[in-house]
Amino acid sequence: MTSVHELIRGAAEREAAGRPSAAPHRKPIVLRATGASSCDSGLVKDPWAIDRDPGYGPGASLADEIPRSAPRQGPLPARYTDAGDDELRQWIVDAKAALGDRVQILGHFYQRDEIIEHADFVGDSFMLAQAAKSHPEAEAFVFCGVHFMAETADILSDAHQAVILPNLAAGCSMADMATIEQVEDCWRELTAALGEAPGPDGRQPVIPVTYMNSSAAIKAFCGRNGGIVCTSSNARTVLEWAFERGQRVVFFPDQHLGRNTAKAMGISEDLMPLWRPHLALGGNTIEQLEASRVILWNGFCSVHKRFTVAQIEQARSEYPGVRVIVHPECPAAVVEAADGAGSTEYIRKEIEAAQPGDVIAVGTEINLVNRLQEQHPELTIFCLDPVVCPCSTMYRIHPAYLAWTLESLLAGEEPNRIRVADSVAEDSRVALERMLAARP
Repeated sequence: MTSVHELIRGAAEREAAGRPSAAPHRKPIVLRATGASSCDSGLVKDPWAIDRDPGYGPGASLADEIPRSAPRQGPLPARYTDAGDDELRQWIVDAKAALGDRVQILGHFYQRDEIIEHADFVGDSFMLAQAAKSHPEAEAFVFCGVHFMAETADILSDAHQAVILPNLAAGCSMADMATIEQVEDCWRELTAALGEAPGPDGRQPVIPVTYMNSSAAIKAFCGRNGGIVCTSSNARTVLEWAFERGQRVVFFPDQHLGRNTAKAMGISEDLMPLWRPHLALGGNTIEQLEASRVILWNGFCSVHKRFTVAQIEQARSEYPGVRVIVHPECPAAVVEAADGAGSTEYIRKEIEAAQPGDVIAVGTEINLVNRLQEQHPELTIFCLDPVVCPCSTMYRIHPAYLAWTLESLLAGEEPNRIRVADSVAEDSRVALERMLAARP
């Protein structure tokens, strides 16, 4: 097997020889430092070729089960699918200039570069939620991310502001691993087993906490049951908030973020039972639930689940002194073997603080790793996973969709507007406002 060191050295030699290093956006995503290939050859296809196919499409979430109710994107006009890269870019630039401050483009860190270059705000889900709330002058937000993020922006923005998701097929397999029906069934079983009355200290038997990567319906569930939303940026602060009010927490839908955050707070794994929604009591005994501090939903991120301790050991073997930083959605063993773990914003700041010549191995989505590598040529930055497997849905926000969205807005239309029902939005807003107040 070719080592990471050999791949990076080979890429450097090719660049020195004047060979192009960056592939067009219609080619499979690669780690630019190594030329490593993608996990799925289907990524060579344009998103509109697969948007209406069953499943999430090529990439890390390919094997996950997608709900039948997941939205599907309608066909794009041929004007956009037939256009070249330069044409699309110019149309975006022209439409954005004509729209001015009326429209703000929000871009998640994991988006492709051809989208990020047009974004007014770039950040993780926590930062973009704040951006949507803090710009009441905008008539519309074009959210270049995934569906649950656009829902959150709609909840937090004013009623007159439209939130547009350029491609409705941009979902999230983790968010889809917990449905509102499953969560409500879980809550009924938990309250039957643990009771509903506060303890002698006034704390509730259980407080629901949901990761931002969940549906608006689940955020609303948390809001009306004394719970809260968290992001990877403020998960510890949120758990501290919840433990002040409850004897234990049920954490949806990412087991790894919940486990890693609780372990960093000194909670042992034997006090963190896993709730599997297809089993009675989640596959646990009443005694296990009574003794628990954090009940973890059996969900995960398909991208971050790919990172392993073996990859970290390989990086340390080839680069003595390498600094390994990973996202807390990675499995606990990976987080413990790394030198640091935190949100995408944390990873970005860690790299900005590095010294020239430092070597950094990163365990997170490939678009961010590629961008950090390009922004910091004085550092050696590479992805822990030698087989690049991007988020199956994030990459679906293609310049063709962005151009179509902006030109439609310019024409007075609101394509793909994300609307959360008032009843759901009201309860969701309660949980989200608690999250926004829980600053790390």
